[in-house]
Amino acid sequence: MRKKSVAVLDIRSSEVTAVVGERGVNNTFIIKSKYTCAYDGYAEGKLIDEDGFLAAVNDVVRSTVSACGGLKSFYVGVPGEFTKIVNVDKVVSFQSARKITNADRDYLAGISAPENTDRYQTIKHSCLYYVLSDKRKIIYPVGMVSDSLQGRFCFYQCRNDFIDVLLKAFGKFKDISDINLIPTVYAEAMYLLSAEQRDEYAVLFDLGYISSSYSVVCGNGLAFCESFSVGIGHIAVYLMTELDIPFDVASKFLSMVNLNAKETLNTYEECVCEGKTYRFLTVTLRDKIREGLDGICETLEACRQSFTGKNIDVRTINITGEGVKVIRGTAEHISNRLVKNVEIVSPAVPYYDKPRFSSLLSLLDAALIDAGSVSFLSFFNK
Repeated sequence: MRKKSVAVLDIRSSEVTAVVGERGVNNTFIIKSKYTCAYDGYAEGKLIDEDGFLAAVNDVVRSTVSACGGLKSFYVGVPGEFTKIVNVDKVVSFQSARKITNADRDYLAGISAPENTDRYQTIKHSCLYYVLSDKRKIIYPVGMVSDSLQGRFCFYQCRNDFIDVLLKAFGKFKDISDINLIPTVYAEAMYLLSAEQRDEYAVLFDLGYISSSYSVVCGNGLAFCESFSVGIGHIAVYLMTELDIPFDVASKFLSMVNLNAKETLNTYEECVCEGKTYRFLTVTLRDKIREGLDGICETLEACRQSFTGKNIDVRTINITGEGVKVIRGTAEHISNRLVKNVEIVSPAVPYYDKPRFSSLLSLLDAALIDAGSVSFLSFFNK
């Protein structure tokens, strides 16, 4: 593998994907290999089937190693379900006004760092913004003159039991010695939202299959993040229960219904599964699906109310993730239900310009930026 290429593992709540890629022209990517494997996912901060997860990771990593020889390291995205966000505000004073140095910035980050515990350890930190003695807020303080430096830091901590599972998964690959952990919520925020959007508080909602994450982004970090075990797959379960139909049938109906279509009383949706035909009024399916989405909207509203650091009532909800495009009209329904502007965001890359690729390309972007600097927590597997 050429030095400028990186290997990335994206862990979603329905599938895992491994890619090897490098930077293309105009900030695009050259994907050299890509392998995906479905598994049972995770919920409430735990893998539903650890053995199934290990098998899925083994499948995609083994395929990647076979396709791209010479792999020594992997970047692994840590889902929001296994990430804890710790915000710390610290200030350091100097005897007199002078130019801020990198050493000052590093010292401030060091005294701000929370201790690792038996359950969590820090895998990355970033600073939302710095404040100088004249009260100016800036993103990069080095070279500025001030007699004090204040920083609003975000520390991303990963569950130790999840790290243990990852090391177990990569333990089968003797040539892969370096595992670098990237908090997925951080990678998505930095990649999907422009610096201008992040200059003020911005909201990013990743709607997944089983698990979703709600983040409030500011500057170069997260001011708030809440992950919850609700996703588009739960609406299929709700449909299955309410209409007494198989899960696979309910999943197919989700993609057949358009919530934005004109309401009609006598149209039907029909699905054939294993030789049996299932037929329901379109209005009935829409009503049930809307009820399921309303549950997600209630969770979003609870997240908004939990964040008290800034009034974000008028902020646009930037929505992404594999759950966005499953049901046509999802974003519009959330917008109408919450009475807020909702905008779908996705990578600005040909073919991969879909919300379901957001985490994958965000992690790839973060890994390519990091390659050589090692700013993410690195484990030596052997």
